[in-house]
Amino acid sequence: MIVGASLGNGLEIFDFTVYSFFATVIGKLYFPSDTAYGSLLMAVAVFGVGFVMRPLGSMVLGAYADRKGRKAAMLATIMLMGLGTALIAFAPTHEQIGVWAPILIIAGRLLQGFSAGGEVGAATTLLLESAGANQRGAFVSWQAISQGIAALLGASLGLLLTSVLSEDALYSWGWRVPFILGLLIVPVGVYIRRHIEETHVGSDSAAAKQAPVREMLTRHASDLVLGILMIMSGTVMVYIVLFYMPTYMMQTHHVAAPTAYLLNCLAAAVQIVAVYLSGKYVDRFKRSKRAMLFSIVAGMALSYPTFWMLGVPGHLWLAVAFRMLLIVAIGINMLTSTMLIVEALPRSVRATGVSMIYSFGVTIFGGSAQVVVTWLLKATGNPMAPAWYLIGMLAASLAATCVFQERRHA
Repeated sequence: MIVGASLGNGLEIFDFTVYSFFATVIGKLYFPSDTAYGSLLMAVAVFGVGFVMRPLGSMVLGAYADRKGRKAAMLATIMLMGLGTALIAFAPTHEQIGVWAPILIIAGRLLQGFSAGGEVGAATTLLLESAGANQRGAFVSWQAISQGIAALLGASLGLLLTSVLSEDALYSWGWRVPFILGLLIVPVGVYIRRHIEETHVGSDSAAAKQAPVREMLTRHASDLVLGILMIMSGTVMVYIVLFYMPTYMMQTHHVAAPTAYLLNCLAAAVQIVAVYLSGKYVDRFKRSKRAMLFSIVAGMALSYPTFWMLGVPGHLWLAVAFRMLLIVAIGINMLTSTMLIVEALPRSVRATGVSMIYSFGVTIFGGSAQVVVTWLLKATGNPMAPAWYLIGMLAASLAATCVFQERRHA
């Protein structure tokens, strides 16, 4: 059950990680421009385009999970995600088919975004509802652990490919390899998900078909807004500190690609451990909110020194140390924010609510993070721009977390 619930989200993060790491290559092949920054900016903008479909996917697939069951929704999401991945993996380049090349990439990202919108809600609620009273944190932690494993695999493949392949081979076919390997997960995921036990099936009456979305927008509107602002903290940290950092290190501080990828492998491993231990902490002490607040404050304190140390010659090791501490804060944040939200929502709207909160939060703040940071770096010429942006977003999330009321539904 844990494997089946985690595979879809793992595939999502694996694809997003690989796309982030190969953004420079994809930019030059599919979005030719007069400058390297121009191609990169267009590539990360398309990365953000996929997030536009998340809210729609969250409402359609999240409501489907609350009406028809978590299992049915999870089967739909993993097949849609596989189709989107295939479009990116096999798309001809701009040089080969012209304007149709970027259109195929955009279509793939839109499909991935739509499926991802419903994936997190359905899988997270299944994990929570399958767990015992003192196992919820441990079970739900696997959703975030799968993200860490996927990021680790993506970074490892990036390191391997950039180390062993020539630049010509990397641009010709090497960058496609991770996406093709990701497709192998789809049939395995479909098989496992067909055989897991369902935990909830809602009403199938005509009056209830739109109820989950309507109920979230009316009776749970405050949870929706506060949840989005809470998710913002982990989202911005993940997409800047984990996903964007290799590109930032290579473009801004000219760190060698293999070194950047190797450091991301280490970061992903640290994240996995932090999430796992956070799940154990939550199950033992039942204090998700307190741990969440700690993670945000730690993130604010560590952001500036992490980025500043990268620019200090001969002190890359110190920057790495600060970044690893920041990754620990991210791991704590990912687990505790999810637990606060998923436990606060009643079972009848849980998948829809978690999907909407996560999708709107990631769309607004995750999908825009790399575009905003890339633009800020170019517009200001200040290598510390990502740190200041990150601190500002964390401050807003801290306020929302303080207001959110911690509750636990069955």
